[in-house]
Amino acid sequence: MIKRTLFFSNPAYLSTKNEQLVVSFPDEGKPPVTLPIEDLGYIVLEHPQITITTGVLTKLIENKTAVITCDKQHLPNAILQPLTGHSEQTERYRHQLNASVPLKKNLWQQTISTKISNQAHHLTARNKDSKKIKRWAEEVKSGDTENHEAIAAAYYFQNLFSHLPNFSRNQKGIPPNGLLNYGYAILRAVTARALASSGLLPSVGIFHSNKYNAFCLADDIMEPYRIYVDALVYDITQKYHNHEEITPELKALLLTLPALDVIIEGKRSPLMVAMSRTTNSLYECYAGISRKLLYPVFESTG
Repeated sequence: MIKRTLFFSNPAYLSTKNEQLVVSFPDEGKPPVTLPIEDLGYIVLEHPQITITTGVLTKLIENKTAVITCDKQHLPNAILQPLTGHSEQTERYRHQLNASVPLKKNLWQQTISTKISNQAHHLTARNKDSKKIKRWAEEVKSGDTENHEAIAAAYYFQNLFSHLPNFSRNQKGIPPNGLLNYGYAILRAVTARALASSGLLPSVGIFHSNKYNAFCLADDIMEPYRIYVDALVYDITQKYHNHEEITPELKALLLTLPALDVIIEGKRSPLMVAMSRTTNSLYECYAGISRKLLYPVFESTG
């Protein structure tokens, strides 16, 4: 089932009644809106004058709904996740924490090879040169010891956004870096939600290991999925003359990310469902059931 994403950019009061989310707008005089909590996958709280009851938070967490808050710049800055996401959580934690270094290096090789391959497919879809990047995808070694990820990323962004003068990928750089940051933050929330549902610790990564990062594993696993944010942002730069400001309209486009169709194992699936398949395949690798991570393949036609 595809879960809904709700975005709140105005003052609102969120409460609950009969397993429903009740949204009131005290400053606007509108009648309350009622929504089934079971249909909700993500809630983005952007306005500082949003009030939400503990009862709502409890029911949202029980439903595995990711609650995302935003900072003063209106960018997502926190994700509320359940402490218990799976009935076998303790056992799954044990498998994850006992994963060997060779296994982690192999998983990272698969992750980066797929990420670079998807970047090549995206460049092909935009009628841009992808020969070099296709070769780099095949040359990734265990643990990506030669750092093909960084080499490919520099080439990829330079060519993808070649129609934008002076663009380079930098979190604090010129537009559309802000749109990319926003989209990646939503993707991170999708990944963290799926990892929790699969009974895994989002903070213990296979490559990322920053002690100040609570989402190292989410940052690892989302890498091949970044391409779908890139595609949305590229389309925005083509269709919207003014994309320097992250307007509510552009945010709405980026918030369609969880429901986007992707191809995984040759079949179409909403991205949020595909992500759950990816995180479950990761657990199977940790448990010794499988050696292959399931990742989507970006379509290069269209």
